[in-house]
Amino acid sequence: MGRGGVARRTSVAAGVLAATHVVPAATWLPGLRRRVLPALAGIGRADHVALTFDDGPDPHSTPRFLDALDELSVRATFFVLGARVDGHPEIVREAALRGHEIALHGWTHNRPWLPAPARDLADLTRAVRAIREACGTAPVRYRPPYGILTGGRWAAAARAGLTPVLWSAWGRDWTADATPASVLAALRPDLRGGATVLLHDSDHASAPGSWRTTLAVLPALVAACREAGLTVGPLAEHGGGPGV
Repeated sequence: MGRGGVARRTSVAAGVLAATHVVPAATWLPGLRRRVLPALAGIGRADHVALTFDDGPDPHSTPRFLDALDELSVRATFFVLGARVDGHPEIVREAALRGHEIALHGWTHNRPWLPAPARDLADLTRAVRAIREACGTAPVRYRPPYGILTGGRWAAAARAGLTPVLWSAWGRDWTADATPASVLAALRPDLRGGATVLLHDSDHASAPGSWRTTLAVLPALVAACREAGLTVGPLAEHGGGPGV
């Protein structure tokens, strides 16, 4: 085969690899996700709302969330970063002891611009090990940073025994101008039975101090759910389709 043929084959192979990497990430689109993959969107039982937090553990903020949730008699799912678990295992251990579900958010909060399946698997395996060492049990759910579920991340999750779960309602609580009222307003259109709510217990990848807004909105959020006849809890109690 001449150089031109080799170049064409290389180009085609690169295109296939790129498509395999990028196309699955279209599940980031909320409408597509809810319609085509409700389990991935975290759609659960009609009388329940799953409360989830990303980006911890954080020694400055996460303990305050644990105390606030105790006061509200609510348990939640914390999607934690392996590197931060490595630095603060006692916080993850405490969250698990208080009855919260510990799930995986990745090793670091990175964006997967280029295909790197070996790296994806290594990062998830390392993060699973950090969680197991911190709280004695391995996570069963995985939410990638930014909700970008590439082909490599999807395959790595399967090999690590993790079920991907994104969300169906988010409060946009990570912005500098977020307020408790704006977070609740952002959530309300999708705050219904079966919803999975995405919030953040850390400003690790958000505007500095934004976690304070999230903490402040929790009583109103839980009250709104309960007034609608909905229970609030972790994904482990959410029911619904496979993987939820």
